[in-house]
Amino acid sequence: MELYEHLQKRAAEGNPIRAGLVGCGQMGSGLLHVTRKMEGLETFAVSDIDINRPLAVFKNLGIPEDIICITNKKSEAEDALKLGKYIITEDAMLLPRLDNLDVVVEATGITDIGARVAWTGITHSKNIVMLNVETDVTVGVILDRLARKSSSIYTVASGDEPAVCKMLYDFSRTLGFEVIALGKGKNNPINYYVTPDMCREEAKRKGMNPKMLASFIDGTKTMVEMAAVSNATGLLPDVPGMHGPKVELDELEKIFIPIFDGGILKSKGRVEYSTGKIAPGVFAVVKTDEPRIINDMKFVSMGPGPYFTFYRPFHLCNIETPIAVAKAVIYRERTVTAKKMYSEVVSMAKRDIKAGEKICGIGSSDIFNRIFSYKEAFEKKAIPMGIALGGKALKDITKGEMLTKDNFAPDTDTFVYKLRRMQDAMLEGER
Repeated sequence: MELYEHLQKRAAEGNPIRAGLVGCGQMGSGLLHVTRKMEGLETFAVSDIDINRPLAVFKNLGIPEDIICITNKKSEAEDALKLGKYIITEDAMLLPRLDNLDVVVEATGITDIGARVAWTGITHSKNIVMLNVETDVTVGVILDRLARKSSSIYTVASGDEPAVCKMLYDFSRTLGFEVIALGKGKNNPINYYVTPDMCREEAKRKGMNPKMLASFIDGTKTMVEMAAVSNATGLLPDVPGMHGPKVELDELEKIFIPIFDGGILKSKGRVEYSTGKIAPGVFAVVKTDEPRIINDMKFVSMGPGPYFTFYRPFHLCNIETPIAVAKAVIYRERTVTAKKMYSEVVSMAKRDIKAGEKICGIGSSDIFNRIFSYKEAFEKKAIPMGIALGGKALKDITKGEMLTKDNFAPDTDTFVYKLRRMQDAMLEGER
């Protein structure tokens, strides 16, 4: 049965997939609007530090106040869900413990919250869908392995670049093509040293949080997304931070190929991005040496070969997320998961940082983040991006310098730090 037919059947039987959402920001609030229009899947519970945000969205969606229950108590929430009511809570840890939810979507973008929500959900046999890729590139390996030993599904959401890149990768490899490069479009050149104040007006025009916009401009989001792709496929960054040239669609299979064939890559099997007119799409540059396939690809106007480009011109972010939600519940299917740590996103100083200073996280004025191979990051004693927030400089760190175990101490009290230590110990023999 097709996915839509499954959802129609659930709707007809009065048994929709009951989803919870942690984080009602730009992505989360958009997701609420999508699931409200769907058949057979609806978001019944939302957690946010500001309960007015989900309350405003529910009102905008026409949900009457008398069927909205605002509570931080599990018993009250369970009773309300049984009556078909909607839940709003400040407690992110409440949702993954609710028996009457089938799945929880984590959409905060905060690694410590994401790690706690995912861990709690998995240990309570709850399916977890991550719109929080930042957490996945930090502790996704251990979360996925834990979930596989339990009765829950852990997966990164459909709609974001990791999922649509993985879709192209699976398509290519299934048909026997060699994947030379897998990448995304970035709609602006990277400025590593941009601050929230520098992009405040642009953020206001776009209806975004300035820190979120800064994390796009300084490259953090791109590094995170492609690290997730790397950890799911085994493809590696060709150089720290990737090349990221301005390449247009008709040039991808000419540039993102090995140097010995006229491209820029030192080797095959790389993750990359382009600042040409590729965004919001993703691409796979593939190769075949089979003459008949090359001839057939010419016939269907895919170019002369042996390198070809497969291109998906869009990714729909939170709009596509319900696909992963439905597949996790109905098919027990994982959209994207980290197989092992092939790549690491590490933090670099965005300004001169004095010894003793505490560090703010992603999109701040303190750090930007770059992708390295996991092997190189380990050898350099690099601090993973996901555990940098709240840590303290042990000595003066100059602008552009990497945060390492020698010059920086993470906050060891955070859950994500402790989970990362567990993951590091688990992977000790796999390096």
